Order: sequence, then C-alpha cells, then structure tokens
Amino acid sequence: MNVYLLCFILFLVGLYGVLTRRNVIKIIIGLSFMEFSIFLFLILIGYIEGGAAPILSKTVVTTRFVDPLPQAMVLTAIVIAMAANAMLLAIAVRLYKRYGTFDIRKINELKG
Repeated sequence: MNVYLLCFILFLVGLYGVLTRRNVIKIIIGLSFMEFSIFLFLILIGYIEGGAAPILSKTVVTTRFVDPLPQAMVLTAIVIAMAANAMLLAIAVRLYKRYGTFDIRKINELKG
C-alpha cells in the first residue's frame, strides 16, 4: 500500500475524531493524529529511495542525497505542536475544573 495513502487515512481518522466526538480530550487526540499525519507526509516528501545522508566525505560516491530541509521543518513543527497540545490540555483541565465535564454539549448548556 502506498505510504502517502496511509498518511491520508491517518489524517481522515483524526478528522473523524474531531468532527464526531463531543469529549474535549478526544478532540485533542484527533487533532494530534492530524498533526502527526502531516508530519509523516512532510518527511516522506524529502525521502529518496537509495539516497544517502547529505554528508560529504572522500568515501561517499553516491550522487543521490536525501533532502534534510523537510526533516528540520518537521522537528520544529513537532516542538510547536507539543506546546500547542500542552496548552489545549491545560485549557481542558480548566474547563473540567470549572464545569465538571469534558462534554462540549453540557458546557454549551451551562453557558449563560
């Protein structure tokens, strides 16, 4: 099976979790699935079959190198995503302390 298709399926699983669940924690998990499927896709874009690391030395004779830029971008994006997930989880904990539930429908009913 094509790995790009697997990335798309993982993204759809996360999207399904975000759109159909009413629990704040499950929505955050769905967002994480979507983020990591995009990270995997970006890493796969820079991969070349049979490519070597772009480190030049006298013993390296290959002319096919793997592009390191998507890997560096994904490392930065992972750090930013983890900070955003930590913030979302902190907001979810505050919602639970205030309303006593993670259910979005009940939180909307208590609004007022």
